[in-house]
Amino acid sequence: QVQLVESGGGLVQAGGSLRLSCAASGRTFSTWAMGWFRQAPGKEREFVAAISWSGGSTNYADSVKGRFTISRDNAKNTVYLQVNSLKPEDTAVYYCAAAATWKPVSDYVGPDFGSWGQGTRVTVSS
Repeated sequence: QVQLVESGGGLVQAGGSLRLSCAASGRTFSTWAMGWFRQAPGKEREFVAAISWSGGSTNYADSVKGRFTISRDNAKNTVYLQVNSLKPEDTAVYYCAAAATWKPVSDYVGPDFGSWGQGTRVTVSS
């Protein structure tokens, strides 16, 4: 298990940007694939992005491709989600998650992620 703490959420106008961070505890962070998910009010949690343990491979939901970028710094035990060109429909609580299973990053789904943070809220005003 790894402990995850997200930060960086807030209120932003449409078209704006935020940088979400997820700090992880544990010495095995560099062996975990990491993902970002989000849950909008009244909706189910959905996949946003994932990154391999090395950072060499990434995968994105179609709805965020070209606007969001996932990255990681294994020396700092931190994964990031740069969110640009925000839209009101991006409003949600964003969660980071860690997966101990090894597979192509495009194959990760929610149940693969065994550790979750508490979330950080992003609100985009129109």
